[in-house]
Amino acid sequence: MDRADYQDIINEYKEQVRTLRAQISELEDACKSKDAALKRSLQKLEYTAQDLDKAHDEINAKKTVEKESK
Repeated sequence: MDRADYQDIINEYKEQVRTLRAQISELEDACKSKDAALKRSLQKLEYTAQDLDKAHDEINAKKTVEKESK
């Protein structure tokens, strides 16, 4: 093989490496976005669970008051 052939192969590999690095960067960004969305969803779920616990406690307290007043 001539030196020019080797240079073409090297340039092709360099271009492939650039393309792969760009794809990796895109995947990392997508992963970060997904992680952030999952974190927000988990926080919402935790707040909803807390609200549900509070509502359950209030209902039980009202039932207790009604039973005592009877």
